[in-house]
Order: sequence, then C-alpha cells, then structure tokens
Amino acid sequence: MSNNPCIGSSFDDFLKEESLYEECSAIALKRVLARQLTEEMQRQNLTKTEMAKQMQTSRAQLDRLLDPEKTGVSLETITRAATVVGRQVRIELV
Repeated sequence: MSNNPCIGSSFDDFLKEESLYEECSAIALKRVLARQLTEEMQRQNLTKTEMAKQMQTSRAQLDRLLDPEKTGVSLETITRAATVVGRQVRIELV
C-alpha cells in the first residue's frame, strides 16, 4: 500500500483543499457562457455593436460579458444577451 494521501482523491478535492474550487468553477462556467454567446453571435452575423444596442447596454459591458475571465456579470445582463440571440438561461443547483 502507498502512504500517499492524495491517491484516490479527485482534482475537485484538490481545488477545495487549496480554496480554489469556487473561483475555478466560476471561471469555467463563464468561459462556456462567453463561448456560447460568441458562437451564437457569429452564427447570426451579429456585431458586438449591434448586440450591445439590442441589449440596451454599452459595448464595454458586452465586452465584459464576453470576457471569459471576468466572472462578475449580473444575471440580468446574461438573460438580456440570451434573449437577443434567441436563447434562454437555465441555472440549477446540483
């Protein structure tokens, strides 16, 4: 038998032990959201300027929404963006 206490543990366990789990999870979720919005904008030939206009927000706010590293975006902003591209937001606790 091995004396290594890390054998059998998961990467999530490691992140939790290092107090990084919440931050990493938020960034991962934001990356997925930003990618999905960008892909949908490209599919619909929507420029950032037009997207911001339809969302009734600034181009700078849209840039923050599409930046995968900036996790401090409101649900209202996310919902408005989803509506503009004809999608809905689904959030659940698991």
